[in-house]
Amino acid sequence: MSIRPIGVIHSPFQSREDIKKQRQTHEVEDFLGELEIFKEFEPGLKDIDGFSHLIIIFQFHKSKQRNLFAHPPHDGKKRGVFSTRSPDRPNAIGMTIVRFLKRKGNTLKASGIDMLEGTPILDIKPYTQRDIKKKASFGWLSQTKK
Repeated sequence: MSIRPIGVIHSPFQSREDIKKQRQTHEVEDFLGELEIFKEFEPGLKDIDGFSHLIIIFQFHKSKQRNLFAHPPHDGKKRGVFSTRSPDRPNAIGMTIVRFLKRKGNTLKASGIDMLEGTPILDIKPYTQRDIKKKASFGWLSQTKK
């Protein structure tokens, strides 16, 4: 399988600790950043301007561990990695939804950035009405405090 990045994240965060510290006092929506799409992929941004949110698929490029269990910071219990958002996964692939603010050429300004500076972008998809699930449930997260 061959996957190559289509761009890179420009974020205020240099380390995982930076993200943890900021989340203690701010909402993720507050975090501004940019998605720089490599010039060869810029034509694929055609028609993206009308969307309010984008789904970003990315690589956890700083994660070196490949765990099947995680200890979420707000929970403290050992959980199966597939029931968490931990960056330490068998395949270091992440997904997040950002608010799309504006486009300038091959750069997308967004809020809700929760990735590290230099994170490789693997794909972008529009967040659509199909993505809103009315009868969603949230497993063990329903029983924990934020």
